[in-house]
Amino acid sequence: MNDFRWRYSLISGISAYLFSYRLGGTYWFLGFHWKIQDSFTSSGNDGVPVRIHHVGAPLQSTMLYRAGRTSTYPEEPVESGIRFHFLGGAGEVGNVGCVIEDQSGTKVLMDYGLAPTKPPKYPSEAPSIDHAIITHSHIDHIGMAPWLVGHHGTTLHGSKLTSRLSEIMWRDTYKVSRIEGYPLAWDKRDLDAALEAWQEHDMGEQFSIGSWNAKFHVAGHIPGAVMTEMDVNCKKVLWTGDMDTRSSPNVSGALPVKCDILCLEGTYGGKYHPDRSEEEERFVKRVLDVVSRGGVAIIPAFASGRGQDVIRILHDAAPHLEVHYDGMGTRVTQTWMDCPELVHEPKSLRKAWHWCRRVRSKSDRKKALDADVIVTTSGMLDGGPAIWYVNRLRHNPANAILLTGYQAEGSGGRMLLDERKLPIYGKKTPVDLEVTQFSLSNHAGHKELVEFARACSPEHVIIFHAEREPAMALATDLEPDVKVHIPENGESIVIE
Repeated sequence: MNDFRWRYSLISGISAYLFSYRLGGTYWFLGFHWKIQDSFTSSGNDGVPVRIHHVGAPLQSTMLYRAGRTSTYPEEPVESGIRFHFLGGAGEVGNVGCVIEDQSGTKVLMDYGLAPTKPPKYPSEAPSIDHAIITHSHIDHIGMAPWLVGHHGTTLHGSKLTSRLSEIMWRDTYKVSRIEGYPLAWDKRDLDAALEAWQEHDMGEQFSIGSWNAKFHVAGHIPGAVMTEMDVNCKKVLWTGDMDTRSSPNVSGALPVKCDILCLEGTYGGKYHPDRSEEEERFVKRVLDVVSRGGVAIIPAFASGRGQDVIRILHDAAPHLEVHYDGMGTRVTQTWMDCPELVHEPKSLRKAWHWCRRVRSKSDRKKALDADVIVTTSGMLDGGPAIWYVNRLRHNPANAILLTGYQAEGSGGRMLLDERKLPIYGKKTPVDLEVTQFSLSNHAGHKELVEFARACSPEHVIIFHAEREPAMALATDLEPDVKVHIPENGESIVIE
């Protein structure tokens, strides 16, 4: 019986590979592969390869994700200078992973995430590594950390809040993968091991990684997000992670740090944000207009960051409104409040949180249909309670959907903006409601990025977490004062 199952899985695997190649091989996903993993071994085990699209390679390339066998990281040691090798996050937004190493043999992996697209995209396999710094708890920076711990026994360094949020984020990722049929390279045992692998560090606290000294600074992206300052081979390196120099309701903006090498996220290179306070006023006015005509404002929001910001904004500006909150952000917010030292004005967050009505049951969800405002996950309308609410409320033209975040290509929110349709329970459904988008981003815009980089006074700037056009826009404004590097996944940059 076992021999038959093995032969069947092998034939299926070859057939799936050829089918993937015939379609262009853009992604590795095929539903049968998850079943093979379930039948034969745990996900990510060395005995069965996990086939993953290598985002740094040509579109017709696939790779076998097997510990110690498929990493793009160079085998030769660093002879001089500092090597930066991107496994993911170069020339793209999210999916981040970068190994930094010098000739002492000390090396660290900066983040190890996955892009929560459909199907997901993964970075290249990480080499054996003892230490990883996780800049914050968003899944495109933290999503593959359980694999690191399960296969390499890696120690994870991060802020207390990132550590405490990791379980919520990983368990949700695991649940979604099971529901949607996308395989993960890690399993629950890896997740449990990763929860024990954290070393938490306070902002400004110095800690050691091999021969390097490091410390964290506030990144201004979400509470607990860090920039990492490292003394490497007589050079000071600053890795920003996702950052914003503008203060938002729940976190203070990042401040520049003098450095020799600046690794700068460039998500919004070439794009200029509107004034934050003016955009918040525009948002509140739109909410009030919807409510005044008898409608419900449906506000899809990310579980960690945007949802809490929206609650704070509405509480401060329109406390008479009846606002209901639904989704995973309920657990996230409670974790935030357990780490008040990392939240801007934590008492105000607590007050706003007790003001809104949290949805805890099916009956609460039905009651929310009569609210003024519903703030709910998911922020890109790819699932979560938001889909249920839109489906129930889409027939009343007085209602509206107010988008407060970026809507990625391929997301439900992008389809809604482009086509006025939304995938609802597997069917592309017309949604004839007002749809308005607001810029409440917690990433720095072009102006803020350039000002921050200049204030850090680096000799070199490496731009990551950015597609090529935004990266080039930043390079144009920063050169010739500094040497700008635009990396590619799977290739190394060595700075002497």
